[in-house]
Amino acid sequence: MMQPRATVTRFAPSPTGYLHLGHAYSALFAQAARTGEARTGAKKAAASGRMLLRIEDIDTSRCKPEFDAAIFEDLAWLGLEWEQPVRRQSEHFDEYAHALERLESLGVLYPCFCSRREIRAEIQKSATAPHPPPGAPPGSEGPLYPGTCRKLAESERHRRREAGDPFALRLDSAKATALTGPLVWTDAEKGDVEASLDKLGDVVLARKETPASYHLAVTIDDHLQGISLITRGDDLFQSTHVHRVLQALLGLDTPHYHHHRLLTGDDGQRFAKRDQSITIRSLREAGKSAAEVRAMTGFGDGKTP
Repeated sequence: MMQPRATVTRFAPSPTGYLHLGHAYSALFAQAARTGEARTGAKKAAASGRMLLRIEDIDTSRCKPEFDAAIFEDLAWLGLEWEQPVRRQSEHFDEYAHALERLESLGVLYPCFCSRREIRAEIQKSATAPHPPPGAPPGSEGPLYPGTCRKLAESERHRRREAGDPFALRLDSAKATALTGPLVWTDAEKGDVEASLDKLGDVVLARKETPASYHLAVTIDDHLQGISLITRGDDLFQSTHVHRVLQALLGLDTPHYHHHRLLTGDDGQRFAKRDQSITIRSLREAGKSAAEVRAMTGFGDGKTP
């Protein structure tokens, strides 16, 4: 009888600040999910699954070496283990460029020459401009892009690119979904979900200063790393719609998903890197043990939230 494939999960932080309690929860959740514990509470052998670590440092202007080093130190202190080698996005710009070329050949990308200020001004002209839901994912950048540059003639696009005008590459959501047809992805909490880009619009997939957006980079990374179960916060639920469309356009594998709850403070607000009091580093310096910090996330004493 064929043995079932081992579950492969990943934790993928960005070195733009010190890890906080929310990161600890997400990392411990991924570790538990590789053995099925996060889904069933069952105790299984660690060998029944694999966990990978990825450093999402595509935004080189914000990533710092000290935060990079702290990621490894904090995770090891918490008792987490991961396979080698660790994938770093900054070492794979060529793979993202190839994917962009493929998308351009499909006719689903267009250059956007609008500045953020111009986009805001255009949106203010329309009282009916659509807005993304609260907690919009990376790439949405506030109100939905009104599609100004989508209407440019090809000759004008070529002229401005040749002139060296700065631009971003956006996904033409209407063309993309017309090519893919109806799509579905599966979440452990919500079951089968029909993919839709209505709440995100024409997301940015690359900029001059950033050769790939979060959406494009993670979709390619998860495929190349063979991730079978993506665990991440439910604030990124809407992002998965974009990733499912990109998977279909690029012929990539579609993993299963488990969007988990976000840890919040006493004020009900989600933890953020600017909250220095709840970083793993500050808790360590305050004398907390690794067991105590794990317990603060709900993963203490063998518990699997």
